[in-house]
Amino acid sequence: MFNMMLRKILLATVLAGAALLPAAAQDKTVTLKISLWVPPAHPLVPATQAWAKSIEAASGGTIKATVFPSEQLGKAFDHYDMARDGIADVTYVNPGYQPGRFPIVGAGQLPFVFNDGKKGTQALNDWYRKYAVTEMKDTRMCFAFIHDPGALHGRKKIVVPGDLKGMKVRPAQSTIGEMVKLLGGTNVQASAPESRDAIERGVADEITFPWGSMFLFGIDKVTKFHMDVPLYATVFTYNLNPRAYDAMSAAQKKVMDDHCTPEWASKVSDPWSEFEANGRAKMKASADHEVYALTPEQLDEWKKATAPLRDSWAESVKKAGGDPAAIEAELAASLKKFGAAL
Repeated sequence: MFNMMLRKILLATVLAGAALLPAAAQDKTVTLKISLWVPPAHPLVPATQAWAKSIEAASGGTIKATVFPSEQLGKAFDHYDMARDGIADVTYVNPGYQPGRFPIVGAGQLPFVFNDGKKGTQALNDWYRKYAVTEMKDTRMCFAFIHDPGALHGRKKIVVPGDLKGMKVRPAQSTIGEMVKLLGGTNVQASAPESRDAIERGVADEITFPWGSMFLFGIDKVTKFHMDVPLYATVFTYNLNPRAYDAMSAAQKKVMDDHCTPEWASKVSDPWSEFEANGRAKMKASADHEVYALTPEQLDEWKKATAPLRDSWAESVKKAGGDPAAIEAELAASLKKFGAAL
């Protein structure tokens, strides 16, 4: 009788202890594939690897992730659909690679919006998160960010908008592509890894690109002139495959939610912003390159010449059922809040 009672007590103790174990200890192991299209030397790669390690630690080792750089799992242009279709579980998306598909976030792609990559990333997340729920409904947006503002680089010195007429330009994203057409140039579609080759072969004359990445992708070797103005920023997002997320336990979902925040957007993208900003200083110090500023009058000419792009953006938002005036006002408020406006 005593032995039977002892066994019952021991069993009850074990069961009670199991109930107190962390949820992560009872979770099935999940393995995530994180797809990036930048090379391993890009600052985004180690920052994303650190993000993945933090996810693994917070999940008690039940969420493991492998980062695949350099388009190993698919082309840069396909990364949104790769997250949607489950080719990868987390993907690095440039919404501007697919013109017209994500009209609302296109407000962040207009010329002369952001003055700084770090502050701009904070403003972007503050503004876009609620819109991503519907605009990127095929996936689950984790966070959004921008790089430090990029400029126009090329083989010819472009000073005023009219100088782009007849030029072949590789645009960083779809809105800059519209700018090129508006100003009489021709667009050359090429992803970042393909851009040097396009210029080297004469397929493109000019390129819009962030400063540090000019060196990373070797584009500094095929360009000479660089307009020193924060012409544009490109919006990026990290997107999750919804089925991969839904298959997680409640505890694992919380870990992912805790790593899909504006704070993590900054942790992942800030090293990149610093890298790009340092690239500007490096280019200015190079004897083989001419980095030139615009006069206030020339800058004003650019802003006036590109004003129709805002009207085109507003029309695309209307067609998608949005209110461009309200959306633009909210973006302006976020830019002001974080000191990110140009």
